[in-house]
Amino acid sequence: MSVVSGLVVVGSGAAGVSAAETFRARHPGIPVRILTTDPALPYAKPPLSKDFLCDRDTRLDLHSAQWFDRNRIELIRGVTVRGVDVDRQEVVTAGGRRYPYWHLVVASGSAAVRPPISGIESALTLRSFADAVALKMAARYSDCAVVIGGGLIGCEAASCLAERGVATMIVAAEHVPLQRRFGVEAGERVAKILSDNGVRFAGETTVAAIEGDRVVLGSGETVDADLVVSATGVRPDIRLAETAGLTIRDGRIVVDEHMRTSARNVYAAGDVALAHNVTAGRPIPAEHWRDAAHQGRVAGMTAAGFPAVWDIVPSFSSVIGNAVLRYRGWGAGYERARFVDHHTGFTVWYESGDGDVVGVLTHNADDDYRRAEGILRKR
Repeated sequence: MSVVSGLVVVGSGAAGVSAAETFRARHPGIPVRILTTDPALPYAKPPLSKDFLCDRDTRLDLHSAQWFDRNRIELIRGVTVRGVDVDRQEVVTAGGRRYPYWHLVVASGSAAVRPPISGIESALTLRSFADAVALKMAARYSDCAVVIGGGLIGCEAASCLAERGVATMIVAAEHVPLQRRFGVEAGERVAKILSDNGVRFAGETTVAAIEGDRVVLGSGETVDADLVVSATGVRPDIRLAETAGLTIRDGRIVVDEHMRTSARNVYAAGDVALAHNVTAGRPIPAEHWRDAAHQGRVAGMTAAGFPAVWDIVPSFSSVIGNAVLRYRGWGAGYERARFVDHHTGFTVWYESGDGDVVGVLTHNADDDYRRAEGILRKR
């Protein structure tokens, strides 16, 4: 049976669903398909480590199955796309099925990176809903856990495990958590937040091996752990883009402010995209849910033939225990970090070499967070 061309989206995360939803709203009669390896209905990922793992009330589904049926968006789950024929404008699945497209949005997201550690295959990750369910079930039968990695996901997951009564330690190469991204002073405050929530932090430490129910540190010391979580970062999944010959830089697909790639009628959005941000005046990696959703909307608008550009200032929040950290800015690059202590929180202003503000991190300092929007846009 022949398949009618239309919009094809690869990936069912925020970027992919936003692109499909936006395109459908403007073209009710053109076929729209989402192809995804995930067997679950499209869901929000940030609540997995912030709420779901902690047993807090949360709504994960982006839309119900009935919503996709009602809007005539064909959601094809549990399928792997192995290639794109940009000349014939077809997407090819691992089973050999071909889906022709008029417009294609690549929103394949990221995959968890596992460090080269002996026994790492026994460690759990926290990237998908299936990962979160497995980790939540394992935590029920665990007394002690080690989280490898002191980034945002590692800190959030560790605080949730501790909240569930699991004695939890974070092991990280940095002196303090989040040091590479946010600096030493912010990291010291996060270490205090973790400690207050019952999480031990072992900095400047590596994991040499995972052996059964214990973790061997680089120093030779062993730590009991009947649960190990690998939270050592993610890597954009650009395999499809590589097979299609799309332009790639710094491990991401190069797109303009309209999310157009180097191939005709092919767009990219979300983690895989290195997009030109109009407000920043330069390419910015998309790192978080809000960025991905907005980029997906831009891709959907552009594919539908309507004007749209990526111009928002990226922002995100992180929940560690009861503490909420908020960031707004252009990413990791900064020359100076100006730490401002408050009675109940703090603000860190990140500045370039010429003194321009390029980002802000706040804890219980919402006025600074709101003010940063105008400062970043002006600069």
